[in-house]
Amino acid sequence: MSWMAWTLPVAIFFTTIGIILVCMTAYELYSPCVERKGFLPIATTRGDRLFIGLLVSAYFHLVYVGLTDMALWLPLGISVIWLAIVLRWG
Repeated sequence: MSWMAWTLPVAIFFTTIGIILVCMTAYELYSPCVERKGFLPIATTRGDRLFIGLLVSAYFHLVYVGLTDMALWLPLGISVIWLAIVLRWG
């Protein structure tokens, strides 16, 4: 695994994504979801909304890193809020 810089933030990031996926799987087994239409222009399931939220958060981080050299706490906070909004009302 020497091809990637496994720093503590990278390890925390991938561990968090793994925990989110395990929790979403357990929740799906406990309470199967149905498609619904929120503010997103398509009918989505919980998994769809999670994927869309994570994808937009990744793009937001890439833009932030490309335009500034500041710490990533601001986009992290915005991404967490965005993900919560998409999962709840998306």
